[in-house]
Amino acid sequence: MIHHKNRKALVSGALLILGLLLAGPALAHHSVQAQFDIHKTFTVTGTVSKVEWINPHSYLTINVKDADGKNQKWAFELGGPGALRRAGMSREDRGGLKPGDEVTASGLAAKDGSSSGFLQELKLADGRVFKFAADPNGN
Repeated sequence: MIHHKNRKALVSGALLILGLLLAGPALAHHSVQAQFDIHKTFTVTGTVSKVEWINPHSYLTINVKDADGKNQKWAFELGGPGALRRAGMSREDRGGLKPGDEVTASGLAAKDGSSSGFLQELKLADGRVFKFAADPNGN
């Protein structure tokens, strides 16, 4: 009888610990609206510095020249790999992006006023356009 109670307590404790460990990643995920202003968009043009195709979100860093001609880094959060594939980008070639490529990026501005945003559209110098969100007309 004592062994049964000990086993039940041990299994219950192990399940509790497992549940707490699995809850961590779920708490870390955020909605776009938590970090970005869905009513404030902006557009910048510059050169690709870095492309990070990772899960759950990918990242694009662009060097943009400010009014004084100095490079300013802009960081864009993108959706996960599935969203990028739906937009026409592939993981194998990072959507054809490489450091030094000229791009124009449009996105939602960060609420904290930093030089970052959530990418909605990316135009490449070769004329390709990747759309990651619908415009107000649903296109």
